[in-house]
Amino acid sequence: MKPEPFEIAVPDEVLADLERRLANVRLPIDVANDDWRYGVPRRYMEELIAYWRTGYDWREHERRMNRYPHFKVTIDQVPIHFIHVTGKGPNPVPIILSHGWPWTFWDFEKTIGPLSDPAAYGGDPADSFDVVVPSLPGFGFSTPLTVTGITFARVADLWVKLMRDVLGYDRFAAQGGDWGHLVSSQLGHKYPENLIGVHLSMAIPMDFFSAPMPGPEAYPEDELHYYNQTQERMAHATTHVVVQSTDPQTVAYALHDSPAGLLAWLVQRRKWWSDCDGDVEKRFSKDDLITLTMLYWVAEGYVGSARFYWESKHDPWQPLDDRMPVVRAPTAVAIFPQELAIMPSGLLREYYNLDQLTYMESGGHFAPAEEPDALVDDVRRFFRTRRS
Repeated sequence: MKPEPFEIAVPDEVLADLERRLANVRLPIDVANDDWRYGVPRRYMEELIAYWRTGYDWREHERRMNRYPHFKVTIDQVPIHFIHVTGKGPNPVPIILSHGWPWTFWDFEKTIGPLSDPAAYGGDPADSFDVVVPSLPGFGFSTPLTVTGITFARVADLWVKLMRDVLGYDRFAAQGGDWGHLVSSQLGHKYPENLIGVHLSMAIPMDFFSAPMPGPEAYPEDELHYYNQTQERMAHATTHVVVQSTDPQTVAYALHDSPAGLLAWLVQRRKWWSDCDGDVEKRFSKDDLITLTMLYWVAEGYVGSARFYWESKHDPWQPLDDRMPVVRAPTAVAIFPQELAIMPSGLLREYYNLDQLTYMESGGHFAPAEEPDALVDDVRRFFRTRRS
């Protein structure tokens, strides 16, 4: 399991094929949809596609990504791509940052430098980390995924092998959101002896596929607004779960074949799940949205990312035992106000070995991309007393 250096270098013919598809895109009629009630408006898709063809430069973004040291390794027949940046400071703590869907490893771009070299960003070098940012199996450049059964719990097993057996870290920290928060939670549940601590930017129970979410009776009166908000936001957070956990291969034929379709599928979530007041470009520029789509397109990673839902639904998570807290490693939870689901604080304190709970002032589901400074500060604060 020796990691090999990896450079992102998309062949010219892949980009030429993409341009042909965009030039010949066939968009559907769109009536009375300026408010996005039916999904992404055609007028906005036309705007994005025009920019993709004439204003977007993939090679520029490729060069930015390649400024970081990338590697690939195969663990248990699963290809794993990851960034590994050694910290600059007296005692860097190894940390693995896990993304979700529709994220990629690149959503952590603005956190890698401040975490690995805090002094360069006005921080204390004593807060440095050795930063590892993998692509989930089947996502991004952790492709092609040719084995089945890869759930978030299985990824936690792979991450231990990556950190301990490949990179030599017997103990390490973990941070994550969306699927990444479930991977990180499972690390804290199954491998507490290997975890310095777990930091989460989302917090829901790991059995969410097989157990109901907390009802209003679980929330104290001063937190009941979180329940009501969760019900409202989850209305825009279920369509992809239904499709991708039921017949992911079927929808993959459309999104693997159409870059415009893939763009619309991803942009819809970025708009509804972020703290953007209905204007997605308040949080994500056109370059951000297209780069996200490119990372799914050029590595042919959509189908693997969609199957991740099917696998996790059909092989539901099971705890090792019935002891509480479920997540036994020391845990920090950062609550961003426009997150999809916000659990009652009492449940958080029961479920996690909770040492730090922070309610952020702004931000949504994509914490490291939306509020990187706030996330970095919270991570630094949590691990500051755990470095010994």
